[in-house]
Amino acid sequence: MKKTISKKENRDLILNGNLFKAIIFLAIPIIINSLLQTMYNLTDTYWLGKIGTDPMAAITIVTPIQNIIINFGQGLTAAGAILISQYIGARDDKNANIMANHIFICSILFSLICSFVFLLFSGFVISWLGAEGDIYSLSCIYLRIILIDMPFLFLINIYTAVNQAQGNTLKPMYLNFLGICINMVLDPLFLIVFKWGIAGAAFATLFSKFPCSIIAVASLLSKKNNIHISLKGFRLDKIKLKKIIKIGLPSAIGGSTMQFGFLLMSKNVLEYGSVAVAAYGIGNKVNGIITMPSTAMGSAVSTIVGQNIGADQYNRADKAYKLARSIIVLFLFISGIILSRNIISSSIVSIFSSDSEVIRLGSDFLSVMAISCWTNGIHNTSNGLFQGSGHTMITMLNDASRLWIFRFATLYICETVLNMGVRSIWYSVVVSNAISAFILWFLYILGIWKKDGLNIKSK
Repeated sequence: MKKTISKKENRDLILNGNLFKAIIFLAIPIIINSLLQTMYNLTDTYWLGKIGTDPMAAITIVTPIQNIIINFGQGLTAAGAILISQYIGARDDKNANIMANHIFICSILFSLICSFVFLLFSGFVISWLGAEGDIYSLSCIYLRIILIDMPFLFLINIYTAVNQAQGNTLKPMYLNFLGICINMVLDPLFLIVFKWGIAGAAFATLFSKFPCSIIAVASLLSKKNNIHISLKGFRLDKIKLKKIIKIGLPSAIGGSTMQFGFLLMSKNVLEYGSVAVAAYGIGNKVNGIITMPSTAMGSAVSTIVGQNIGADQYNRADKAYKLARSIIVLFLFISGIILSRNIISSSIVSIFSSDSEVIRLGSDFLSVMAISCWTNGIHNTSNGLFQGSGHTMITMLNDASRLWIFRFATLYICETVLNMGVRSIWYSVVVSNAISAFILWFLYILGIWKKDGLNIKSK
């Protein structure tokens, strides 16, 4: 009974309560949850840094490959979260449950198929990226083990999407906290004590996800929850499947295309050597933590906008977006100024590497990104607005343009015209992010998000 009341209160807060409270209520657990998820890779990076630069370079190469699969699958779960939140806003829990069933089936099938395909071609992809010798061998080992982890990760992502759509961001946070605790114990055990090398880092991640996925499935199947999975008598609903494809496919293509762009970026960085790759990897991971509140704000905006559009409250959705954008831009602007100081950025990078050259390059990259990270606040909250209103085609085109046009164009100019060397990589990232953010902001001003999106009322 208490759980039902709690979920009703979540919906009432999002639809009728104080918007600042609703944003913070949703965003803080998402920030903590994102931090915990990032800790998986950071923990690996920290302990691999103790055994050499090549293992860190290998993880940097492999991570975009892993993220291509994850982001494509998350497009499907994101579609489910958007549609479920709109059904909840319209107080139609029956269809919200049916949608949850469809997302569950689609995501699991996708994860199994993709894991199998990438296992077959993993060596070819890593070789194509230009990895050779020890880095090639280490990358293959890590990727093949991590691919086995995909179905377990997708179960956790489905659990997160279903709960987040309801405004419950605490449960996913608790689940990921359990996972990172297990990972933090297994990493030093497998890498330092058992001396399994990079395979130990991959197995630590795999074994930490397994118990979490079991808990996630048990919760999703529990009839005590308002929105739950029930496969008994399940029938494929073509209309709902069409909605998932219409909303999810653009998000999936946009996310995976963006990650493929990151893959090519890694290929470009590899030309500057393993030290540059390690510095790039560390800088990206730390920057991910810096901009985590921005990502959380985007997720919170998506949920609030989705539920309010389901309830035909467009003005309230607009107010929530503008408030969230203002909060996060101010926060990132102040934080970026602090973190861009060389003494701070170099101290952070030195946590993950003792190599002086890696520290120098990594701190330079981190400083450049930190000073401009406030643009991520505009990008992520605007992205959440368009996602929550069902305009995922816009976010797909914007994400694809960010990597394939703005980033590579900036990289080309910096490398060939300005002769900036490895710093061309750094500036291509920040310039493309800023351009992408202001494009979304301009589209918001045009009011496109208020026009008919792909929501529960569309056929």
